[in-house]
Parts: sequence; C-alpha cells; structure tokens
Amino acid sequence: MDVLKIIDHYYGDGDSKLKSLLLNHSQSVAQRALKVAENHPELNLDKEFLYDASMLHDIGIIECYAPSIYCHGWADYICHGIIGSRMLRWYGVDNRYARVCARHTGAGLTQEDIVRQELPLHATSLMPETIEEKVICYADKFFSKTHLGEEKTLEHVERSLSRFGKEGLERFRQWHQIFS
Repeated sequence: MDVLKIIDHYYGDGDSKLKSLLLNHSQSVAQRALKVAENHPELNLDKEFLYDASMLHDIGIIECYAPSIYCHGWADYICHGIIGSRMLRWYGVDNRYARVCARHTGAGLTQEDIVRQELPLHATSLMPETIEEKVICYADKFFSKTHLGEEKTLEHVERSLSRFGKEGLERFRQWHQIFS
C-alpha cells in the first residue's frame, strides 16, 4: 500500500505545516509500534500493517479544528479517528486500517465513556480489539503533535490518561506490561 499516495490525496502533494506534522507524528508512532514487533516476535505482529496503519491513523485531523496544530476544519478534534476511518473507507482502503483510525483515541473509548463524557461521537464501542490495533493505540500515547519527535515518559503518559478515568489507565498499563 502506498500510504503517501493516500495522504497526498487528502493533504495535497505539496508541503504544508499540517501535512508535515502528520507525517512526523505518524512516523514516530510507526517506529514505536515496529519496535514492539521487533522486541516481541512471540506476538506475531504484521509489521507491514503496523507501519501502514500507524502512518494513516491520524489522517482525519485535516477535518478538525485545532489551530495550535494547524488544523482548521469543522469538527471537534475528538472526532478525528471516526473521520479518518470514513476517509479511508471512501478511498477504498481495507477496513482493518479504518478500524485503527476509529479505535486509537485515548486507550480506546467504551460506549459508556462516550455517553458519560458527552463526547460528540455515536455511542458505540471504539475499543481496540486486534493486537495490532492495541499496539498502535499504545504507541500513539507516547507522542504528541505539539512536541514532535519527543517521546513522552511512561509517567507523563499515565498522568495524561488518568485525567479520563481509571479504566483507560489500567488498560494502558496492561498493554505496557505486554509491549514494553
């Protein structure tokens, strides 16, 4: 799969601050996910899928409003996963990649999370299910889009996740035991 062709389709084939941010962040996530695969051959992870899905997981940010990271779209930022999922489906990409987009926010979102937090999302489970979905969700937590190239410490990731409840933090800790 040519992930750059897909990104160019939505972001243009030129250079922009948003496209550069997306590529930089996604590359960091991909490298962390591939490191998990390298360190854990027993997990039998699909490395090509990990790389490609990591590169595409945040494609939906282009439609969101977050001016501090060059996003000047119409949607709440929390919707970027669902939007990216739709974009990939419209492009004709295999549903496995679209699922990664939809399920990578936080440490996954339960239907109860969406309702309790009154998030502007359809009340459904957006939990990572496959091992690759979990690895990408896990890897993504170590990289922000505001401090490109800087890997967060485990303590920083846990502090960030704890703001949204114990369940997501506990899920992340379980992943860390498996993937670290």
